Amino acid sequence: MTHTSGLPGWDTPLTQEDLYDWDKVTGLLAAQKPWWEPGTVSGYHPYTQGYMLGELVRRITGKSLGTFFREEIAEPSGADFHIGLPEEHDNRVAELIPPEMPEGGDLPFDPDSMAMKIFTNPFQDPALSFVKSRGWLGAEIPSANGQGNARSMARVGSIVACGGSLDGKKFLSIDTIEKAIKEQIYGTDLVLGPIRFGLGWGLPSKGAPYPPNWETRRAYYWMGFGGSVILMDLDAKMCFTYAMNNMSASLTGDPRNWARFYTNV
Repeated sequence: MTHTSGLPGWDTPLTQEDLYDWDKVTGLLAAQKPWWEPGTVSGYHPYTQGYMLGELVRRITGKSLGTFFREEIAEPSGADFHIGLPEEHDNRVAELIPPEMPEGGDLPFDPDSMAMKIFTNPFQDPALSFVKSRGWLGAEIPSANGQGNARSMARVGSIVACGGSLDGKKFLSIDTIEKAIKEQIYGTDLVLGPIRFGLGWGLPSKGAPYPPNWETRRAYYWMGFGGSVILMDLDAKMCFTYAMNNMSASLTGDPRNWARFYTNV
């Protein structure tokens, strides 16, 4: 959960369609040698984290992560968020405007970097033509293709921000949440740079001072490619989210979301 397993990507070349084959991609990860000694350093796992955690859920519960999330979180909380979108919702999916890439269309990473290795296997069309395909929408890629909007993100995040309960329903214990926001590793992530991780969340730090008075508040966040963000403040019992369809070429938020956040703190 802290991006320290040493499996941030695949050694085996993959196609876009391979990402839709759960057994294939999880099987490859199970057989693959870690890229570094697990637990020693973090390296952002943009796709693989969701598959690994989803496989644990499947083995424990017998359910896919999308099904488990729907039955245990989305439906009880009324969150219109999906991991594996049912086909009847396809016409509700907004157009996604890809980010402006550098001249020549190259990804904004050092050619020899780990980030480049991760984000070019599989190679994905810079125009993001696949994101409205039935294959992509229906697949369960837990850390990359959740379908929802800012309101549904906030609904789910409010469970955590409000101490595990929402509208009188208990989803998590406060003990679990307190463990999740305890620092697990803090240093220079091999993909993202300086970052401080709890269990699955980014924690506030000097390099990521969210919220502004972060030193005295129990808050945690994450950001998505293109500019989306979720921040949960346990002390204020507040969840802030931002989602967009006009993407920026950033893995860690952009001026649009933080301008809105700081305006509304």
